[in-house]
Parts: sequence; structure tokens; C-alpha cells
Amino acid sequence: MSDPFIQNEQYNLIKEQVMLVKESRTQSLPPSVLRAVIDLAQSKVMYAFPEATTEQLKLLQFATLQTNEAFDEYMQRLREWVQPFPVISAEQLKSLFPKQKKLRLPELSDVDFGRLTYLGWNDGRSNQKLMICQYEGQLIGIACKPSTNTKKNICAFCNQFTDVTYCVTITKAKQAKNPDYYKAIGTYICVDSKTCNEHITSQEALHTFVHTALRA
Repeated sequence: MSDPFIQNEQYNLIKEQVMLVKESRTQSLPPSVLRAVIDLAQSKVMYAFPEATTEQLKLLQFATLQTNEAFDEYMQRLREWVQPFPVISAEQLKSLFPKQKKLRLPELSDVDFGRLTYLGWNDGRSNQKLMICQYEGQLIGIACKPSTNTKKNICAFCNQFTDVTYCVTITKAKQAKNPDYYKAIGTYICVDSKTCNEHITSQEALHTFVHTALRA
């Protein structure tokens, strides 16, 4: 087991479940209830790794941990097995958005690629939210038009109640008899993509959004 095998969103899921167990151990729960909480938390983590090897599954075990120090050491140890998001150059970014002639790029030197499920940034000059994610083995760029106002709501990607904006993108759907036809889709997304990446625990909603945008 020499290669990283944990995605950022999986690490976030593990952290979420470990924190739940950690806090539950400080409460006066009946032993049977505490056991149920621990078993369910461990099961959620294992379910997120259907192709894990025996060695990897052993590494993911946290049910027997009891002290704060043990939990903290466990999470620190797992950081070594997180697979970083592909490091992207400025030229690669531009190639993913060929129609964006005056694309304002993020400061890549400030990006922690080890904590990304997707790369997202706001271009205030063009009033766009731009995202790059890995989908079916490729890097995909999606340009969205965010609403002009922000509000407190649930982000579709990370499922957190936070500052979001309603982002709309034009899909690739076409109609042969109507060359002017276009279809747009939209959803609420975190204003701050960095925060979103720190809380996202699944790629399902992100991939659904990308799949719908790319579907012809």
C-alpha cells in the first residue's frame, strides 16, 4: 500500500464521523447507544471505500480509539494517504475555458491542491464562477453565472448552511430543428469554494451538476 487512496471529500467524511464519535465519548450515553453510534460512523466510512484493500480498510479503522490524542493522531496519519487534486498550470486552466478570452485566473501558488475536490474561484470582472473538477478521468471546466446577491442557504455540493449564490450554466443540450435553443441549469453553490472544499463529503451532487451540463 504505497499510493494515496483517500480523496479530499472522503477525508472530510472520515473527519466528520470521527468528530461524532469523539464527541459521543464525552457524553453520558448508555454503552449500547454509544456502541451503535460508533458502529454506524465506522460503517459510513467503510461504505465510502468499496474498492479498498484489506490493508486500506485496516488503516481506516477508528472504532477502538478513545482519547482525544488518539483521534488527533489518527486524522494526522490519514493526511499522508490523501490523494491531491492534479496540479494545474495557468496554460492548462486557459485550455479548459477556450471561449473565455479574458479569463482571470486564481493565484495558483496560494491553492492547497491537497485539500481540493474541485477547484473553484470567482471572477468579479466577468461576474462568473468558474470550476474545474475531475469527471470520468478528465479535467472538466464549468463556467457559471452567479446571482448578484448572496443568501444563507444549503450548498448543493457540501450540504452546509452557509453563504451561497445561485449559479447558472448553459448546458450542451441542443435541438436539431432549433439552432437558437439552449438549456440552462442552476443550483445554490458556496460563495467561498475553499470553504466548500473543506466540508464536502461526497462528489455525487457535483458530478450530477457536471453530467447535466455536459449532456448533449
